[in-house]
Parts: sequence; structure tokens; C-alpha cells
Amino acid sequence: MKNYLAGLLTLLFLVVGITVQAGDDNEKEVKIKTSAICSMCKERIERNLAFEKGVKESSLNLKDKVVTVKYNPKKTDVTRIKANISKTGYDADEVTADEKGYAKLPSCCKKGGHH
Repeated sequence: MKNYLAGLLTLLFLVVGITVQAGDDNEKEVKIKTSAICSMCKERIERNLAFEKGVKESSLNLKDKVVTVKYNPKKTDVTRIKANISKTGYDADEVTADEKGYAKLPSCCKKGGHH
């Protein structure tokens, strides 16, 4: 009886372990270098990423201009996230800013803009 119980407990822990790991697969994190300059850039990028399907959270660090994005890989991917940043008017790693999006930015948010 003890062996049966020990086997059952082992199986239970394995199932619980697999369930916990499966939860981790629902979220990935990526860091993307942007051309953001000021707090208005930060707000604009984070707000637009919030509307991107599958993006759970984004936070832009203005010191290094890197946005950290947590997302569900089943709903979106890095290419779409970079496209969102580009359409907003900013560079995203190797993806350059979309011209239409860039043209809509306030002058202070454009490269070489003055504060």
C-alpha cells in the first residue's frame, strides 16, 4: 500500500510540475532598442503596445531607450511588436520607423528634436 501511495504522489507531483511549466510558455519577454527620446515617446510607445493583441505589459527605459515587452507567443510575435513600434513612428532594433508614423510625431520626439 505504501508503494502504491508513493507512486501516486510522485505522479501527482509530475502532473502539477508539468502544469506549472505549461503556464510559463504563455509568456515571453523581448527587449527592443527604440529611438525614443522623452516621456511623451515613452507614453506613446507603451500605449500603442497595450493595444497590440497578445502584449501583456511593456515598459520603456528612457536611459537606454530599450522597451521590455512581455507577450503571449500564441497571440503575437517579435516581428509584430517591432511593426507596432515602427508604425508608432520609432525605430525598433533593425526595423526603421514608418515614415507616416514618424511624420505624425511632435517635433520634440523626432531625432535631433529639442526639449
